[in-house]
Amino acid sequence: MQQAIEINDFTVISAQATMAADTHGGRAKCLQRLIRLDMPVPRTVALPFKTVRAIANGMGPDLGAILAEFAQDALFSVRPSSQDSDWGGPSAVLNIGMNDARFTGLSDEIGTDAAALMYLRFVQSYAVNVARLDPDEFTQPIERPREALDDALRAYFAETDEVFPQDPKQQLGEVLRSMARAWEGTTAHLLRQAKGAPADAGLGLVVQEMKLGVGRGNCGSGVIMGINQTTGERMICGRFLGQSQGRDAMDADRAIYLTRDARGPSLEERHPELYAQLLAHMETSRGKLREEMEHEFTIQDGELFILDGIRVTRSARAAVNVAVALAQDKIIAREDALLRIPPNMLSELLHRQVAAGTDRNVVAKGLAASPGAAMGQITFSANEAQALAAQGEKCILVRRETAPEDIRGMNVAAGVLTERGGMTSHAAVIGRGLGLPSIVGAAGLSISARDKTLTTQDGLVLKAGDKITIDGTTGEVLVGEVTLVEPSLDGAFQTLLGWADEVRDIGVRANADTPADAQTARNFAAEGIGLCRTEHMFFDGDRLTVMREMIFADTSEDRRAALERLLPMQRDDFGQLFEIMAGLPVCIRLFDPPLHEILPSDRDGMRDLAEAMNLPLSDVIARVDQMSEFNPMLGLRGVRLGITLPEIYDMQAQAIFEATAAAHKRGHAVTPEIMLPLVSAKREVELLKIRIDAVASAVMVSSGQTFDYKLGVMVETPRAALRAGDIAQHSAFLSFGTNDLTQMTYGLSRDDAGRFMSTYVQQQVFAEDPFQYFDEEGVGELVQIGADRGRATAKDVVLSICGEHGGSAPAMAFARAQGFDYVSCSPFRVPVARLIAAQLALGRPS
Repeated sequence: MQQAIEINDFTVISAQATMAADTHGGRAKCLQRLIRLDMPVPRTVALPFKTVRAIANGMGPDLGAILAEFAQDALFSVRPSSQDSDWGGPSAVLNIGMNDARFTGLSDEIGTDAAALMYLRFVQSYAVNVARLDPDEFTQPIERPREALDDALRAYFAETDEVFPQDPKQQLGEVLRSMARAWEGTTAHLLRQAKGAPADAGLGLVVQEMKLGVGRGNCGSGVIMGINQTTGERMICGRFLGQSQGRDAMDADRAIYLTRDARGPSLEERHPELYAQLLAHMETSRGKLREEMEHEFTIQDGELFILDGIRVTRSARAAVNVAVALAQDKIIAREDALLRIPPNMLSELLHRQVAAGTDRNVVAKGLAASPGAAMGQITFSANEAQALAAQGEKCILVRRETAPEDIRGMNVAAGVLTERGGMTSHAAVIGRGLGLPSIVGAAGLSISARDKTLTTQDGLVLKAGDKITIDGTTGEVLVGEVTLVEPSLDGAFQTLLGWADEVRDIGVRANADTPADAQTARNFAAEGIGLCRTEHMFFDGDRLTVMREMIFADTSEDRRAALERLLPMQRDDFGQLFEIMAGLPVCIRLFDPPLHEILPSDRDGMRDLAEAMNLPLSDVIARVDQMSEFNPMLGLRGVRLGITLPEIYDMQAQAIFEATAAAHKRGHAVTPEIMLPLVSAKREVELLKIRIDAVASAVMVSSGQTFDYKLGVMVETPRAALRAGDIAQHSAFLSFGTNDLTQMTYGLSRDDAGRFMSTYVQQQVFAEDPFQYFDEEGVGELVQIGADRGRATAKDVVLSICGEHGGSAPAMAFARAQGFDYVSCSPFRVPVARLIAAQLALGRPS
């Protein structure tokens, strides 16, 4: 037979009581702090996590002992007290102890209607949240409170075949049991784990004496906070409602303002002395608790009581403003301000977002590949996107999966949605680089580019021109247009990141492929460009045609002739990068992708190319077939192109050096960094270094300028990591490209793994998706081997991570531990990476 829990398994909250947030929950601990600050908190008992777990398992606390701590005729509320208020909990229950006898007594004291409303509130709450009865049966209209109460009591009897419980001990026991079991339910587990709570997160409960807020004198309830929850601006916010309980004031039309307001009456005007007390308590909380707090309060017969205190729920913008303001007011240290902001919260400040409280007609969900929200009409091709942009129309580019030729459309689209792909797929990487809201791997969608339709899992068919909204922060696809909130990078944002730069101990560069990317990176205070993927410069209309002509050339001379037309374009690109970065390092990766990606993949595109080159369509089709590979990502690409078709790298090197010479002539010191992609052998570096050195010498002679440059390697094959000691002999830097390195280490396609990755993670084959979370065990070991062997040969070799993992906390923690010089990430990730680096330096775990 189960035994009752001992009496001492609850605590009367007092200034001296032994209790903590990790045993009794945050609400209970905050109430103790308020008591220590001499605030008028009603008598409260706290049940710790272990007691609540025991209640959920069928054991009962000594209810008599709990009730003995209060006056004989007291009424109670029970509220949840989880360790973190963001983890939620069961709904609060008020007026426990109300029964027929107490109703009669209160009717004489405060009036029948007021007493009936209190009793009705308890019956409704108990029926729905404790007895789990149909809520529709307990939505009685309250114009006639006594009749509504009688109806509710009859409904309870009709649903349960029992009269409403009259014993306060039974009422309290059932409320505690219901709340404890609700916390342990499967749905509750999933909801709080989604908010970051551990699987074994505990719940405490607080039983508090009710201060009624209703009566014949000055009575009511309200909520007060010291900031605007959206902006973080310091101001008194909240409402007060006479003759009310709980948080009624926040939803009632007849509630009044707290401070003087031209729009209506206020508590400050009607009861200035109570208002002054509230302000004093708010300032005390801010200064002593070092936080912006929200207080629930009650006024009973002119006396003020503080019922609760929790951290104000706030937007990302408000969180930054509050942290900075508290530090500037010397309430917290700057280091504390840096540690209070979750890094990913900064992403919300850099992009437009769906407004809070917006009705979301969600029709599909995919991977949230690039944050921010965008609205526009559906379009299924890059050409259509460009045409719509020319007309001033916003569009969402919808593709089964994107290819390099889609970059033209991505550049002008408001957002991108793909049916396939993972977090390091083409659409995801380019979307993050452009700061373009993107959702990839929306597997529930069926996209037909031919029919120009998008069909959802529920059978809804959307056509080209239909309006949708994509939320790249949540991965949700919404039908129609919604309200969006503009980004706000105000002074507090810049101040916080300035503090971050003062403490971080690893560099942060940006992956920037175009002058526009570089300018964004510069605006976000990147310390240079860690990866410029030059192939993305070739997909504008004129350049794409020239590159295709080069591919169709049969001799080296013809290839050079075609590339000669690209030389001034590339030279201008690099010149702009050097100018924008103003002397900061610029690392340029030479051409990487397989050449078939430059060619059209559909018949219409091949026909257009045949017309542009004045060739028979059959010749074009034959050359496209000839260029195709069974596994192009492991085929003729990267450094292999530079060796077999050296004219491409020769042209790019000449463009880089001519732009460098021009910068020197203007008095700007530039030392370009040239990165060779997909290296797997020392000899590859040797061969290309000879050619690139020759190009550099020729440009110095022709320009009359002397300059330096650095040649390095992108380590993205396992062999390059293992042979890094050899490769480092000819390399000034080793930059680990974790996208391809992860792909090759696992033998997984980063574009296709999304189809089964969730199953693998659910079944614990992998702890996390390795394309989203840096794999320290496998990929990390290869990186460590490469770094150690590279430094053993060349102790001054510069080390970095430039893959998409670069801006993540695990990868940055790893890089710091290995003594790397910098990480590089997409431009819009730079502020996040700067904050992560600071927090790691301050000791926050990754």
